[in-house]
Amino acid sequence: MDGDTFVGCRFYLQIEGVSKAVFAEISGLQVETEIFEYAEGGNNGFVHRLPGPIRVGNITLKRGLAGSDELFKWYMKIVQGKLDDRRNLSVLIYNTEGEELQRWNFIKAYPVRWVGPSLDANNSSVAIETFELAHAGLG
Repeated sequence: MDGDTFVGCRFYLQIEGVSKAVFAEISGLQVETEIFEYAEGGNNGFVHRLPGPIRVGNITLKRGLAGSDELFKWYMKIVQGKLDDRRNLSVLIYNTEGEELQRWNFIKAYPVRWVGPSLDANNSSVAIETFELAHAGLG
């Protein structure tokens, strides 16, 4: 394997104020620049494309249903209007030796969606819950 590529299965999530947050999948690590188009007067054959505001995606976390409801309680505080409980979080990638390779720090995150597991008596798969977090950007 090339030394410049990382394996995506060795990752960890740190959430300020949460003692243990183990997830099977993290997605939504994205930043996008909106494009502003500007047609110049007198030049009908060309449209300027200029960078506009930056948009960040929500972070989606998936895990097997756990015994701890710490994250769900955090979400319920936000639902009740307690928006002062925003927390910083970090997503880290490690190599096979346990060394940190990459870190993304997100500021002022808060839960905006929770999806409980699909329950089916005929299916023996792991019960998965999903949390979605909005944030104020990369810090």
